[in-house]
Amino acid sequence: MSWSKACAAILENNVVLLRPIVLSDAEQFRAIAFDADIWRYFVFRIDKQADLDKFIADSINDTAAGTCVAFSIIVKASQELAGSMSYLNLAEKEKRLEIGRSWLGKQFRGAGINHWAKFLLLEYAFESLDCERVEFKTDVLNHQARQGLLNIGAKEEGVLRSYNFMPDGRRRDAIFYSVLKSEWPGVKQMLLRGRKRKI
Repeated sequence: MSWSKACAAILENNVVLLRPIVLSDAEQFRAIAFDADIWRYFVFRIDKQADLDKFIADSINDTAAGTCVAFSIIVKASQELAGSMSYLNLAEKEKRLEIGRSWLGKQFRGAGINHWAKFLLLEYAFESLDCERVEFKTDVLNHQARQGLLNIGAKEEGVLRSYNFMPDGRRRDAIFYSVLKSEWPGVKQMLLRGRKRKI
């Protein structure tokens, strides 16, 4: 089975469930997505209904086309939709992919949701897809995201200067992080220890 099909799995533990975005998620996304703080460092914005409609349609279409897998993050205890996270840049031949487009509604931040969503995506990437490398990138100005990536065991690699345009016209410097297959067993144990602290 190709990665584009295998990636579109349902992943879950006792905290979160990740499944590909569907059209019926729109109402729950509407309740959390119109928050400017979410999009400050994103390469796109969701300011109005048309932006959200495009995000959902693009997520569904790109997942169907096999160019990414855009997941909805569901809180198991409440069944609330908390945000989204994606597999991007699926390089199956090179056994490499990116985890990105990660965002949560305000009320779901700081509760371990991001931690466990990324854990599930890393676990599936290394243990089911047999990845050699999982990478992340963010705006060099996004110190919170940078610290969050270090907190999940990703290694900082370097900055690609003037990497892309932001919606306000600024040229973003992108900073890259990664976890390698050889590092995953140690990272997994570190994340599982974190699980005991957060639940």
